[in-house]
Amino acid sequence: MKVAIAGAGGRMGRALIDALQAERDLTLAAALDAAGSPAIGQTAGGSRIVADLGALAEADVLIDFTRPEGTMAHLEACLAQRRAMVIGTTGFSDAQKARIAEGARRIPIAWSPNFAIGVNVVFRLAQTAARALGDAYDVEIVEAHHRHKVDAPSGTALKLGELVAGALGRNLGEVATHGRAGDIGERPAKAIGFHAIRGGDIVGEHTVIFAGAGERVEITVRSHSRQTYAAGALRAARWLGGRAPGLYDMFDVLGLK
Repeated sequence: MKVAIAGAGGRMGRALIDALQAERDLTLAAALDAAGSPAIGQTAGGSRIVADLGALAEADVLIDFTRPEGTMAHLEACLAQRRAMVIGTTGFSDAQKARIAEGARRIPIAWSPNFAIGVNVVFRLAQTAARALGDAYDVEIVEAHHRHKVDAPSGTALKLGELVAGALGRNLGEVATHGRAGDIGERPAKAIGFHAIRGGDIVGEHTVIFAGAGERVEITVRSHSRQTYAAGALRAARWLGGRAPGLYDMFDVLGLK
């Protein structure tokens, strides 16, 4: 399978290329980055990094862990050239999410806020725990990332919140609480709290806390390397090979549905 990597000059792009080169059945078809990026013209994985999206013609699938505006441009290029797409970008607006879903009617798209296999297992564990523990347990979600991350809470934390809220029959938009300060009064019984930590070179940590009377259940996953995300993204890219158009996620890829 021939794979194109977006954001090839960035930290995640480099991790993806390194992981891809270790796989015998995958080849780097194109290394892409934004026009004006200092990475343009450099070499990554034996390929010259370019901004021309016409390079997608050489690929079967594009893996994109960039920024929302870049991903949307890449989506249009993939639609025009009928190329599959793996999207790991977070921070989309509702309109952008709707456009991705619309695009998936024409091409296969694997879209997840986190492609690490362990994280996706935690998604399922959190959902199961919420169903079993119910309203008797307060839910708090704590996430930590490096100082350069620009969106908060992380897409992974929000996905955890969505899954837990769904399992509890709640609307996340109505019960989410982001941080606390001052005299805020007693905690609403059905609130789901989010807390974001930013600092240093933390790759990614997520904990869902279910706090009840007399006990506390915590589900934690810590990513020590971006290679966990890269390995999952490559697995998703392989899985998309030959798939019909549709919007898929890592539960599909891992057979967790």
